[in-house]
Amino acid sequence: MSIENSGKPVTLTIDGKPVQAHSGEFLLAVAQRAGITIPTLCHHPALEPYGGCRLCVVDVTEEGWDGWCKMVIACQFPVKEGIIAFTASERVIETRRVVLDLLLARCPDTPLIQRLAREYGIEKTSYVPNPNPTDCILCALCTRVCDHIGVSAIATVNRGIGREVAPPYHQPPPDCIGCLACAEICPTDYIPYTTSSTSRTIWGKSFEMLRCPTCGRAHITVEQARHFAGHGGVSEDYFTTCDACKRKQMAGTFQRLQGVLPAAAPPAR
Repeated sequence: MSIENSGKPVTLTIDGKPVQAHSGEFLLAVAQRAGITIPTLCHHPALEPYGGCRLCVVDVTEEGWDGWCKMVIACQFPVKEGIIAFTASERVIETRRVVLDLLLARCPDTPLIQRLAREYGIEKTSYVPNPNPTDCILCALCTRVCDHIGVSAIATVNRGIGREVAPPYHQPPPDCIGCLACAEICPTDYIPYTTSSTSRTIWGKSFEMLRCPTCGRAHITVEQARHFAGHGGVSEDYFTTCDACKRKQMAGTFQRLQGVLPAAAPPAR
């Protein structure tokens, strides 16, 4: 939640440090702004809080609670005046250890999970390792960003140990536009793709690349240009030029305007 859309100013305490925020802001964002580290795997500032990984758990109490604390998910917990949060209490650390132990069992060969587990003193999972190791940690960042841009080409399917991210019926998804948003947001680089100056393939679907008429670089797929043109009310021709060339053209326009327009008058003394 952004400060502009939140409530009145409040003061809270995180790990003994007074922190200024606005009522309704989520605790994770407030802590990050204050330079206080809370681990998370499923959070991204461009997406709505999800609370799936459970790594961002913290203890929270208030003055009238006589020392009693409740454990909350920081990414979804709205702050208010006077709350006191502990990001590294004994039970918070132990809860994160359990989460990472389970993740290490699911993804024993995933460098990101191995590194986080080591930070909490776990070198090897105490559970039976996944006989079919995967780098997918089920954070749902890929499916959520796909939904966010209005495509919804992939989803989490099945339950329990069989849960996975996949397109419908494991077939090339008809709605995919080849934008790579899912692959680029994935924290473990789980989603494979290939791309060249002429084509791109992801989720088993191939796409024709759109080449910039100015520099010749292949920058987006034809389907991607059509999608954003249709949803944004912008001509499809706008997307043929790559962002780098657009910036150069805009810079050239400003330089020409500066040469034509009179210089600003000096301030009155």
